[in-house]
Amino acid sequence: MVSTKKVPLRQCIGCGEMKSKKEMVRILKTESGEITLDATGRKNGRGAYLCLNMDCFRKAVKGKGIERSFRMAVPKEVYAALEKEMEQLG
Repeated sequence: MVSTKKVPLRQCIGCGEMKSKKEMVRILKTESGEITLDATGRKNGRGAYLCLNMDCFRKAVKGKGIERSFRMAVPKEVYAALEKEMEQLG
């Protein structure tokens, strides 16, 4: 009997699709309340996942997916900073 390794799936907060963890980028809220991108996926804090395209980022902003995931209001400056980081990754 051959065992296959389980692939961790995460749901995109923009489009709602389930994809493997490696295909997505993690948005992180640290204990101090700072919101950043976590390219490694290993930093401490609450995480939410997004597909690596700008369409999903825009859907998450419009549908308030990031605010819902972190249960807090997100300032426009944070969205602007996240958008710049997403453009550098993509």
